[in-house]
This record gives sequence, structure tokens and C-alpha cells, in this order.
Amino acid sequence: MRTSIIKWGLLLLITGSLQPKLNAQSANDITVQKMLKSLSGSMRLSTKQYEGTNLVAEQLFQQGSLQTNTGNWQLQLQTASVSGHPEAIDVTAAYKLQTGTANATAVTVSFDFSNWTRDNYVMVPASIYNGNRYKAIGYGYNPDYPKDMYYNPSVPLTISNNPRLSIETGKASLVELQTGNTATPAMCFYSPAAQKGFIVVTDQRSKFGNHGLTIAENAAQDSCRFSISVPAMRKLATGFGDFHPSGDKAPNWKAGDEMALHFRLYVFDAKSIPDLLTAFMKVRKDFLGPNQPRNILPMSKQVEVTTAINSGNFITVPAGSYYRMENNNHFQLGWVAGMMNTYPMLALNNEKERNRVAQEIDFVVSKLQGKSGFFYGGMTAEGQIRPEKMSPAFPALQAMVRKNCDALLWMMKHLMLFRAQGYGSMIKPEWEESAKKLAAAFTRTWKQHGEFGQYIIPETGEVAVFNSTAGAIAPAGLALASGYFKNKEWLQVAKEAANYYYNRDVVKQGLTGGHCGDISMDADAESSFGFLESLMALYHYTGDKSWLKKAEVQAALCATWTISYDPEFPANSQIGKLGSHMAGAVWASIQNKHAAPGVCTSSADYLFKLYRATGNPLYADLIRDIQHAQTEAVNMPPDHITTNNLVGSSMERIQLSDAEGKGAIGNFINTRNSWTETNGVLMALELPGIYLQTDKKTLRVFDHVEAKIVKSDDAGLVLVIENKTTYDASVSLFVENSKNAAKPMGYTEFLNWPKVSVKAGENIRVLVNKNGKVSSLQPSKTALVTHQNIK
Repeated sequence: MRTSIIKWGLLLLITGSLQPKLNAQSANDITVQKMLKSLSGSMRLSTKQYEGTNLVAEQLFQQGSLQTNTGNWQLQLQTASVSGHPEAIDVTAAYKLQTGTANATAVTVSFDFSNWTRDNYVMVPASIYNGNRYKAIGYGYNPDYPKDMYYNPSVPLTISNNPRLSIETGKASLVELQTGNTATPAMCFYSPAAQKGFIVVTDQRSKFGNHGLTIAENAAQDSCRFSISVPAMRKLATGFGDFHPSGDKAPNWKAGDEMALHFRLYVFDAKSIPDLLTAFMKVRKDFLGPNQPRNILPMSKQVEVTTAINSGNFITVPAGSYYRMENNNHFQLGWVAGMMNTYPMLALNNEKERNRVAQEIDFVVSKLQGKSGFFYGGMTAEGQIRPEKMSPAFPALQAMVRKNCDALLWMMKHLMLFRAQGYGSMIKPEWEESAKKLAAAFTRTWKQHGEFGQYIIPETGEVAVFNSTAGAIAPAGLALASGYFKNKEWLQVAKEAANYYYNRDVVKQGLTGGHCGDISMDADAESSFGFLESLMALYHYTGDKSWLKKAEVQAALCATWTISYDPEFPANSQIGKLGSHMAGAVWASIQNKHAAPGVCTSSADYLFKLYRATGNPLYADLIRDIQHAQTEAVNMPPDHITTNNLVGSSMERIQLSDAEGKGAIGNFINTRNSWTETNGVLMALELPGIYLQTDKKTLRVFDHVEAKIVKSDDAGLVLVIENKTTYDASVSLFVENSKNAAKPMGYTEFLNWPKVSVKAGENIRVLVNKNGKVSSLQPSKTALVTHQNIK
């Protein structure tokens, strides 16, 4: 790596000639400007003086120095090539106030792009997708839909009141964020005209606090500026669909004060939005460095404590018998609760819980399915249907399309699990008939409208609100139903719908959204992960590798929602005091500006399936990070208290932003959310603790243990597994060779994974022989059953 440090303004004397144009800027500046040229871009550096959050003066550095009325600044610019990335450079801008003072002053680096067009795709991870250049409604959390959004097939994609570039022509835009608003502190865009992509990644903060990230577009919308400021200096901070005074403060500088801003620039060839997304996933960790997930809670212990909570939550009320969600006795289908939290209870293979699961399925199919085949979204404990997203102008009871997608997918997964466990005889004809009716309802809606909509009327099957990617999981449910019931039509609809969403939403808009029940059609993580579920389901049932290609793009979109590094939280916050490493926390949506422990609501095992199918370690890293961040939020007293609630409980706030006020940063909320508990135990069940490919000696560890191959000979492979946590662990092992890895993994494969016991603080040796038999090499350990023959 070649590094040069040259003060701006230093004359460059070259033997034999003096290059006059180099007198204007340093060689490092030239390196940056040359990189930006293909995008009609340039870099400039400045100081900004404020009164409160009002900008009163901006002054540019010229040739490495700046003289103000109160002081003298110097700037050193350092650039470095990036090994293996000719399209990237590292830049450090070192600012120093040599003499005098500078009150209420921030320092900035800006990238100005002329020949700009509103057609450019702009993305800030977890905050801005396609510039958020969409119609916005309301002022606050979960705004009501206006009358013209109902029964309107032409309804435009509509978001909550979020930071955004203007949807109107002839109007300037200003997006003010700070690094705490992002899953990765980065700003990106793709230029269709230039066929280029741009990514700038910076570090999170300095001694002054989090950095600011600003995007300013002029009224003509033909130029745009991307700026990084130290510190963040926003007039307004963004909340949950609203804004509030930021309270940002620029620091006072005295002679000798200095700070360095570090960032990495990428400019690369790109022919599409998917090219930008996949490029981003490859580099999202490179600049900030690898995160350090902590092993604190073995998967088996998480299953134990979380299912114990859910077992105690089974209730019988006037409405029926079911597992209650969390803090009330009402029932909600899908999204965050019903027919999801039952799955791990069924997986326990316990007679009491199996019968309880059957009672909940009875309740769902008998009480919640409308005449059309679609389900209502929930019911009060007293037996009243719970309406969703209603308008006074349209009294017909609505339900979320997303909840119906969940209902179909999880009904099929339950039926498959009953059979795999040997209890197929418990499956009632009315359960299967209910699933068929729901699959048929989706099929009718698709054939009539060419989409599934966002809200439907379960009584009639009418689409109440069109658009969005609310049907992201429907192709998965239809694919599973097609395989189970041998109905080719449903698989065909699944393929058509998945291609539609992929092309309309991912390829053309670079987002999926409208999946959550408490947002508008905002871009969200849940639809991104949910759609990946569908793409991998189609690969499973068709064997067509084109679905894998789409899944890789979708996984890259999912990665934009997932924290890529271990952020620094306030030292006196709950997360700060615990020293939690939160890389892998998943942001909710562009409206709900916080991350959460895990995917709502799923094990995200499709990321592991994608890893098996492609061998790309980025997918294994991503699912490992998500799993480990989830456990950081689990309440495990006395040493790891998060919710101040039940042992094994968790909640949905990992708050890096000041959307809820600066005092909320790094603090959990004292409650519990059953969906975070459910996705935690689902990961513990549906992901292997250790994955081993014997022929390639590929070893991936997802559980909270350490493992390594210490011997390989004719007898097989010997692993050492060490458990440094304070809990005993029962670790599942998935062993296969690369030939078998090329085959899609079944939905109940986890039932076949053998387990090895590793006590707290212990390490053991395990032999994996050539036939895939896994056994302990220590007499005190229990010998394990054969996983499968490795052919």
C-alpha cells in the first residue's frame, strides 16, 4: 500500500519541469479529484460556523490553509490505495487550528456532483432508498391513509414523513442525518447515465460525537452535494415519521486543537441498481474492519429459556386457546406472533406442547378465516375481530396481506414438521383445507390484479390498498403449498409473483417495503428478508439457479439493513455498560428508526441456505452476526440484564439513533416483545451450531462456542469444540460434503442434526468419520448418532 502525506498548497517540484497546474492542489487532492471525474464530481473541504444549528458562515480551504477572522487553520490530506480494490482509496483529512479560536465550528468534506439527475438511485443504509423520493403523508408514527389510497390500483408508493429528496420537480432537497441513523455510515448512489456507482464510507464518530451525513440537491435537480461533517449539525433530527429540533452543537476550538476525519471512496462501473447493492455488500465491512461477535448464550440455552416463557403463555380465553403474544391476551396472526411462536414449541417434540399447538391451529382456522379464504389479522380475547388500517369512509374489515403471507408459509411449515416428527396422523383435514383455501385466494388475487396488494378484505377477497411489497412472502407460501399438495398452478403463480416483485421493486427501485403493520409503504427490512425467503423457496422447489442469482441481489439489499460494525454507544447507556457488540442488529424501516435483535419474524435460515448453495462466506457472516446481536438483547440475569423482565425475554430496541431523543441512545426499553424471542429461538433451532463440509474442510460456527479442525487423516476429521460461556451447551452439527451442499436443504433438516454436549468452560474433541458419523473421543461424553452417509 502506497501512502503519501502532502500539505495542500505545497509546490511540487518535478525534475526538469514545474507543473503549474499542480500548484493549485496537492497530489493527494488530485488523486481524489481524478477518481470523482467520471461522475462529474469534485471534493471540497471547509469549516462551518454556527449559531445554534443555524449556519452563519462557511469557508473553504485553499491549498491546505484557511485564514479566518479569529484563527488560522491548516489541513493535511492523506490518501492511500486499497489493496485488492483499484476502484477505492482511503482518505484522511486532518484539520488543525494552529492559532486563534474558532467558536461553534464544524469541519466538513463535501463531494459535489454536476450533471446530476433525479434518475440517480440514492441509498443510505437503513435510512434512504431511491432517495425516498416518494409521496409522503402524515406527521408522526403510522399515519392514517387518506381516502384516495383505498380501492385505487394506481395508488403511488406512499411513505411516512421521512427525510427524502423531493418528489416534485423544481424543488431543492436537504437530507440531514447522522451516522447513528444508518446501519453502515455510508452514502451511495448509482448513475444510470454514467453507468457508475459511488460509495463513501466513514467512521462513526469523533471526540465531538457522531458524524453528520448530508445530501443536498439544488432546485434544478441537476447538481447534488454529499457531505460528511464533524460533528453532525442538523437543524432537525428525524423521528418516527416526524422531525424535532436536533439539539446538535458545534464545538469550540482553541489553538492546537486538531482532529482527523477518515473515509473511503469507491467509484466503480455499475450497470444497474443491483450492481450497486452487491458492490455495497462486498465492501460494507472493509473500511470499518471486522466486527467481534461475543459468545455469551449458547443456542441450546436460548431454546430452553425462551420456550419456557412461551409455555407459560398458553391461555384459554373466550376467543379460544392459544399462546399469548407478550403483554396482553389478544391474538395476532403472523407478523409478530400467532402461528410463528407455535413452531418452536412444536419442534420441542413434547406431547403437551404439541397438543397446545394443535389447539391454536384449530382456533386460527375456525375463527379467523374469511369466506374468501384470506384470514383476518387478529382477535380480541373476548372474540372480536381486530380491524387493521381502517378508513371511516370504508367500513369493511381489512387485514394485512403480509399476515396472510405469514399464515400460509407457517401453516405449511407446521404441516411439514408434524409429518417429519412422525405425527402426520394429528393433521386434521380442516387444517389442510384451510391452507388450500388461502393458497387459492392468493392465486385468484394474482390472476385478477397481477399483484397481492397491501390490505385485503377477508370476507370478499377484494384488494383494499394496492402497491408495496406486502406480498413478499406469498411466493414462499405458495411454493411450499404447491410441493405439499402437488398443485403446479400455485408454483407458477409463485414464480410469476416473485419475478414481478424482483423487477418492479428491487431492480427498478432498489427497495422493498410496506411489510410492517405500523408503517405506510415505507422501505423496510422485513420485506427484504421476507422476499429472500421466497426466492430461496423457489430455488428449493425448482432447482433453477436463476433464483439464486436473484437471491444474491436480495441478500445484498438485506445487508443494507443490518449493522455492519460494532457501534460505540454512550458509556453510561445500558448497551454501553454491558459492552454489547451490536453488529448484526437489523433496522426496522425508514419510519421506525431503530435496530432490533433479529429478523421480524424468522430465523433467516434462508441466508444459511444461500451460503450452502453459493459458498459465499458473506452470507454466513451475515447470519452469524444477526444471531449474535440477537442474544445481546436477551435478558439473562444477573450478569446480562436487558428487559428487566423474564429470564430469556427480549425487546425490539437497539437504539443507535436519537429519533427518540438523545437520552434513548443505547438504552433498552423495559418490556418484552414476543417476536424477538421467537426469532431468537427459531435461529437456535433452524441454524446449525456448527457446519462442516468434510471434503473442503470448510468449518463455520454459528453457536456460541469455538471450534477448529485439529486433525485430518484416514479416520476422518477431529474437531476441538470449546465453550467459554457460563452455560452448558448442546451443540448441533451439520456435516456434509460439497456435493450434497449443492442440493437445497429441506425445511425440517434441523431435526436430523446430531448434538454434542459441551459444558460451560469445557473443551471436547469430536471425530467426524468419512461416513459422516460424529462421535466423542472422550469416554465421559455421549456418543452421537450418525447424521447421514457422506457419499
